[in-house]
Amino acid sequence: MAAPPGRPGTQEPPARIRDDNGAIMTQAPTPTAETVRRLARSLLPEGEQPAVTPVEEGGTTWWVGTRHVLRLAPDREASLRQLRELRLRSLVRAHVALAVPTSVARGEWADGLSYTLDTRLPGATGEEPGVSAVGEADLAALLTALREVPVRQAETLGVPRVAPRSLETLRAAAVSAAGRLAEADEFDPARLAQLAAPAARQLGVQSGAAVLVHHNLGRAHLVVSGDGRVRGVLGWTDAIVGDPAEDIASLSAAVGAPAAVRAATLAGYGARPCLRGLWLARCDTLVRLADALDGRDETPLPVLRGRVLRAWESIMLERVTELPGEEAP
Repeated sequence: MAAPPGRPGTQEPPARIRDDNGAIMTQAPTPTAETVRRLARSLLPEGEQPAVTPVEEGGTTWWVGTRHVLRLAPDREASLRQLRELRLRSLVRAHVALAVPTSVARGEWADGLSYTLDTRLPGATGEEPGVSAVGEADLAALLTALREVPVRQAETLGVPRVAPRSLETLRAAAVSAAGRLAEADEFDPARLAQLAAPAARQLGVQSGAAVLVHHNLGRAHLVVSGDGRVRGVLGWTDAIVGDPAEDIASLSAAVGAPAAVRAATLAGYGARPCLRGLWLARCDTLVRLADALDGRDETPLPVLRGRVLRAWESIMLERVTELPGEEAP
């Protein structure tokens, strides 16, 4: 279904402001409930009057009734990424058994700014839902399927190839962050001694092939049912071709280090990518929490503290003193 061409009231005109020199600049309009309501009415069968509710305050993602989600791109770059995401979801759907949202309508909600009206997947997202043992198997199937998506096809769609991050550099940032967190009585920096500099260098060497990486498998993008099964995956905008340890890292902060590593192991990943993903998550979460305490990250502190706790859960694998020489699949 697409928006009826030429239907009035479905697009917001761009605002015009002047810079310091008096020149007129175009500024993207701010989506309001009325903007969303009018657009939703134009897309759904005539007579439907769906309730519209923002997914988060001030955001550009809205619930439309009980069956749809409307996502409004805030700028032209986001519009290009949204178009790429729609194409990528079609490619991924052929390989991933979990549900992936389907776009039932797309177009422009303002001049040059795209929207997509997606199906709403049944289940819960957010910081609360837990993943069961069977849910871990679902995550393992997801990681396996991502490895099977043809990389060349993904790149043809515009998915960028990104080199693996330096764990040494991230470790140095985490050491600094841990010092600030210690002053706030948030974290014991001695725990970072588990990742000595030589280990960070060793875990930085990745000889396996690049794969499609979701790159944002946080709790907001995992749709979990009441029995702990993972039923769907949202948020494919940040997908890259690159280091599979990034998805292991996201899962470590989302569902806990033990569950993430068990899922990665079930997917066929060996000790090196699992430990690399674990330490990417641990360092990332410390840096994010320290940034929030310093006012540089607006994510609520309880959310960031939860991610630190989950990423720093102990696992048996980290007791391995010498990494085996197997290559990542």
